[in-house]
Amino acid sequence: MVGLVSSKASGKVLSRSLIQTAALEAVRKLDPRHMVRNPVMFTVELGSAFTTLLFVHAAWTGRGDASPGFVLAVAACLWFTVLFANFAEAVAEGRGKAQADTLRRTRRDVIAIRLAGRNRDSAREEVPAAGLHRGDVVLVEAGQLVPGDGEVIEGVASVDESAITGESAPVIREAGGDRSAVTGGTRVLSDWIVVRITAEPGASFLDRMIALVEGAKRQKTPNEIALDILLAALTIVFLLATATLLPFSTYAVRASGQGTPVSLTVLVALLVCLIPTTIGGLLSAIGIAGMDRMIQANVIATSGRAVEAAGDVDVLLLDKTGTITLGNRQATAFLAADGVPERVLADAAQLASLADETPEGRSIVVLAKERHGLRGRHVEEGAVFLPFTAQTRMSGLDLG
Repeated sequence: MVGLVSSKASGKVLSRSLIQTAALEAVRKLDPRHMVRNPVMFTVELGSAFTTLLFVHAAWTGRGDASPGFVLAVAACLWFTVLFANFAEAVAEGRGKAQADTLRRTRRDVIAIRLAGRNRDSAREEVPAAGLHRGDVVLVEAGQLVPGDGEVIEGVASVDESAITGESAPVIREAGGDRSAVTGGTRVLSDWIVVRITAEPGASFLDRMIALVEGAKRQKTPNEIALDILLAALTIVFLLATATLLPFSTYAVRASGQGTPVSLTVLVALLVCLIPTTIGGLLSAIGIAGMDRMIQANVIATSGRAVEAAGDVDVLLLDKTGTITLGNRQATAFLAADGVPERVLADAAQLASLADETPEGRSIVVLAKERHGLRGRHVEEGAVFLPFTAQTRMSGLDLG
């Protein structure tokens, strides 16, 4: 599944702060508990540690299986390989975290009105949105944010979902049918709804998107899983092949009576050259970077399969206004019919919008003030204002 997002992180692809953070993170990732998740790079790390011990032994005793300088050079190359793989992964994660910070700004901590029952008139209490659990019932009124993912069980309201879907026009959410689902972080523009929370804290739609972008809980794609198995199998095969070279070398030296057996340092270096080190080191970074590239185009992939599928997309068709993400549509001009002065239209439109508390209605009132100086309106006695509701989808003034 893919979805459009409303914001886009800016800045350089590789900033100085990102490189510094990634360099420190590359060292932290040397923890064997992290490295063991990648069999190829874990094997290289073991080889690096082993050659480092060989260097210490050769430098201390002067009787190593190779010269201390040669052993040090091999150990340095192996440590550089491990650190480079960790650095590449850290850079990709850093880019993902920067994008996730942009998404996290759309999620604000709000105070939810939790109800004791399913009815709007039930006893209520104010609780932090982070303290809501699945099954809790909350009341969301005009101007408030939906505290979490849920389902409307009573009421009807217009909801601004531009922060999540990219759709600028408000949508109607009501109890029953296929228009009852609401997403945490969206805003109710008019009326009220009673929502039953369907997601635990940290498991909402926005939370899952943030986790995916950060790469912390990114699920591997079937291709990645298959490639991991292949790399692990190749590592075992080459490890066994390299391990047999030492006894064969020793036997050949003894049988011929000349030469020296191959050193352990050379065997470790050979193993690292044989196993698919580059693929193993960059595999995780490639997966995270794939999601990062998609979000740079304002698209979030909610699964690894979507990232792979996006690689085969040549043309993307967007329905309606999927790229307009302001959410609060604003009036910019009065277009009067033939023979109708624009001021007359502005006068009628402002009167009809005085009871409209939505962003669109307020923008009409402001536009009439700015264009035609219509302020301090006098309303005839007996006139009745008709406020905007999600049921009627209109506002007005009944002059009797």
